[in-house]
Amino acid sequence: MSNLDGKVAIVTGASKGIGAAIAKALGAQGASVVVNYASSKEGADAVKGVIEQSGGKAIVVKGDVSKQADAKGIVYAAIAAFGKLDILVNNSGVYEWSALEDVTEGSFHRQFDINVLGTLLTTQAAIGHLKEGGSVINIGSVVSTSQPAQSSVYTATKAAVDAITGVLAKELGARKIRVNSINPGIVETEGSKAAGFIGSPQETLFVSQTPLGRTGQPDDIADIAVFLASDASRWLTGEKISASGGLR
Repeated sequence: MSNLDGKVAIVTGASKGIGAAIAKALGAQGASVVVNYASSKEGADAVKGVIEQSGGKAIVVKGDVSKQADAKGIVYAAIAAFGKLDILVNNSGVYEWSALEDVTEGSFHRQFDINVLGTLLTTQAAIGHLKEGGSVINIGSVVSTSQPAQSSVYTATKAAVDAITGVLAKELGARKIRVNSINPGIVETEGSKAAGFIGSPQETLFVSQTPLGRTGQPDDIADIAVFLASDASRWLTGEKISASGGLR
């Protein structure tokens, strides 16, 4: 594992699931972590507690990344608490599976506002504080390339995250700030359980198509985030890493 001693990280949407696992992993490797949440303070506090129990430092900050003022507030909280910023993980995201005839304006805007606009606004707020060697890690999805049925809006948001990753890698490269994306496949989280996906025939089908033969776990993604946050990945930018057990 990579050492992140002295680094400061923001993880958006870190109260549960992949975001929580990433925040804990960064903290375990020595980073001071801003644990952002939108609604579950209890979950964010629990993540903070785990980081502190392992000897790390963390603060909890509420904020809706789709609101510019909130995005700025999350970054300002990091600077106020820790004096700098080295790592930004744009993990906040929502998803909704629906057939084309069931797409609504509300669900479209909710997914695009959080998944796409939120990624842009939080990165925008962070770039004035990220220094040479800084790392921006976007959480995409393999749906951007696998394009499953009944996911037109969600897939479109994650395709946009892929595009943003490539564009910002070029735009921020001159500042020696790296921008990469982790694109998970199926991962067992609170959200995938609540949606009824875990244990469903659809999960069984996807696992059968996955060379490594299992559903992913949040820690599988977190370990990749630690690598991308560290200097060990200093020659990587603009990459979209499919963290899917080989699912294509």
